[in-house]
Amino acid sequence: MAKRLQVILQDADYREIQRMARSRQMSIAEWVRQALVLARRREPLGSIGKKLEVIRAATRNDYPVSDIGGMLAEIERGYVTDEQP
Repeated sequence: MAKRLQVILQDADYREIQRMARSRQMSIAEWVRQALVLARRREPLGSIGKKLEVIRAATRNDYPVSDIGGMLAEIERGYVTDEQP
């Protein structure tokens, strides 16, 4: 379901948005929708504290891995053949 949003702007701000929308050959409404989508994508999801806790928990574990040379060799073998390590 679509919802209506009303935003009150100063005249100068409205004219600037109108100019930007026209330069992209779109309506002001479409320009605002796209600007809001972009702003929403830039906002971090979740709290910083929760993200840090997840990273700290992951670093407490000991995961079995090769040394860097071994890992790179396995990767290269995978590119050359379909061989599984």
